Amino acid sequence: MVQETFTKSAIILTLVLSISMIGLGFITEVGAKTTLVPVNFTELAKTAKPGVVNIRTVKTIKGGGRVFRHFFGRQFGNKDPFEKFFGPSPKQNPRQDFKQRSLGSGFIIDQEGFIVTNNHVIEGAEEITVKIANGKEYDAEIIGRDPSTDLALIKIKPRERLAPLTMGDSDALEVGSWVVAIGSPFGLEQTVTAGIVSAKGRTIGSGPYDDFIQTDASINFGNSGGPLFNMQGEVIGINTAITASGHGIGFAIPSNLAKDVVVQLRDNGEVTRGWLGVGIQDLDNELADYYNVDNGEGALITQVFEGDPADQAGIKVKDVIVAVDGQKVSSSRDLTRLIAKASVGKKTDVTVVRNGRKKTISVTLGKRDKEKQTAKKEKGIDQGFGFSVDDLSPEMASRFGYEKGESGVVVVQIEPGGMASKAGLEMGDIIKEVDRQSVDTANEFAKLIEAAGGKDTVQLLVTGRRGGYRVINLKK
Repeated sequence: MVQETFTKSAIILTLVLSISMIGLGFITEVGAKTTLVPVNFTELAKTAKPGVVNIRTVKTIKGGGRVFRHFFGRQFGNKDPFEKFFGPSPKQNPRQDFKQRSLGSGFIIDQEGFIVTNNHVIEGAEEITVKIANGKEYDAEIIGRDPSTDLALIKIKPRERLAPLTMGDSDALEVGSWVVAIGSPFGLEQTVTAGIVSAKGRTIGSGPYDDFIQTDASINFGNSGGPLFNMQGEVIGINTAITASGHGIGFAIPSNLAKDVVVQLRDNGEVTRGWLGVGIQDLDNELADYYNVDNGEGALITQVFEGDPADQAGIKVKDVIVAVDGQKVSSSRDLTRLIAKASVGKKTDVTVVRNGRKKTISVTLGKRDKEKQTAKKEKGIDQGFGFSVDDLSPEMASRFGYEKGESGVVVVQIEPGGMASKAGLEMGDIIKEVDRQSVDTANEFAKLIEAAGGKDTVQLLVTGRRGGYRVINLKK
């Protein structure tokens, strides 16, 4: 009898505990193991939704423009799918100016009414209307924009208490973690979708600071600028991009990247970044062996701009940067990110491998700005064609299997799916001529490409390791 009573009590206790865990949203049996899986996201959604806003913008498109033809042309047949949200399509002559209305999302970060969103949501906007969770609407002003990271800060003047959201630590996020997106896809406000972190550190070719969180939480037109949450209700990403050809693949800017940008936008209205003044590329196995870099990680210096901070400090071409202020540099992207985060005028310790030996050099960073970048024409910049070149040095010739004395510039990087890739250009190809003009150095190549800026097509005379010549047509 005692044994029977004990058994019944144990069963009841187990049921109570199980029901409690289900109520909290956690319990799934997988074989002999118990894994924690959320049953629903109700509490998270209730807590987070008041801090998420809908953003509507209006801008004037001169002469209709490409956007007019995209949204109101024949692409969608006779019916405009956005008429439900924007009203009837304009029927005027496409060459007339018209008001383009756009949708986006954002989230509140404090009681003063500051709101984070994407730059592309509000760029060029003449009117910005923010609708908060309780349905009230406010006009917003732009505090600052950062096109390089596609982040922007806007502000409303609230007449009530707001529900700010907290920025979390995106570095602590792990692949496979559950995440929740809240936003206004297609104008459907306060839409909640869930998924997992599919990958981290994704580069999608949107800019120099690509470092996206990839997620399969459903993200669509109108989600841009909205928050991506971890299971603690913290914002760990800003939903920014989707793939045009696929479903279930979205990209978010990590919160740790956004934090510094937001602070600078709030304090200064713009973002300033450190400038080293070098051209760089990643190491492959052969280059790592050639330059005696033990673990194969680092950023190879391919060019040092005269008079800039790196030149003044004594950094040289063929140095391999492996650390900045003690933080490891595994790739050229790491170096770009670390230097950009550093303060202008800051003395920064740059560790390089030179002739197989490590050396630390103190560099006082300058300011990175568009004018400087345009004037310098780093070798890594492809000017919109989706590839990068370098001088055909003896090391490069050996690396790609060419005889000594070969002339031209060598293709060292190809953007997958980019214009050059589609045109048939390959890694290791040697470019001999640009529009029938001989080219021998990367600087000459940059000048010839810039000179061809007004043309619809740029022709490259190219040879490859298989021999023979071919013409590559790059159409803008």
